[in-house]
Amino acid sequence: MTAKKGLIICAIAALLTIILEILFVQHKTYDWWHGFIGFAIIFGFLGGSALILVSKLFGKLVQRKENYYDGGDDSDD
Repeated sequence: MTAKKGLIICAIAALLTIILEILFVQHKTYDWWHGFIGFAIIFGFLGGSALILVSKLFGKLVQRKENYYDGGDDSDD
């Protein structure tokens, strides 16, 4: 599957989720932001994206060089 097909499938799933939320969910909220249509899917997408970006940044900070355990040849510096 290509990336384009994956994005299309995700967009269709998100649209279907929002349509189902409009038709079947009765919003009984205590906070005003939970009343927005599609709040859960947007919050989940942004939270997941933030986790991925933070983990990639953390990986770049703690990643060792490829030859770190091969005897310490530091000629690449």
